[in-house]
Amino acid sequence: KQLSDDELNAIVAQAVEEAKAAGAEGPRAMGAVMKIVNPKVAGQAEGGRVAAAVKKLLAG
Repeated sequence: KQLSDDELNAIVAQAVEEAKAAGAEGPRAMGAVMKIVNPKVAGQAEGGRVAAAVKKLLAG
C-alpha cells in the first residue's frame, strides 16, 4: 500500500526536524533526511516521490 501525500509529508517533515537537530543544513541535509526517511517508507512510497517531498520541504 502506498502512503498518501499527507502521510509521506508528515514522515518527511519529522525527518527534516531530526536532520536539522543533528546539524544537517543546506544541500547536505537532503542526504541526511533521505537516510532517515527511506527505512520508514520502504515499499510504501517510490523513491522519486520521497525525494520530491524532501526537496520541497527543505526548500521551504
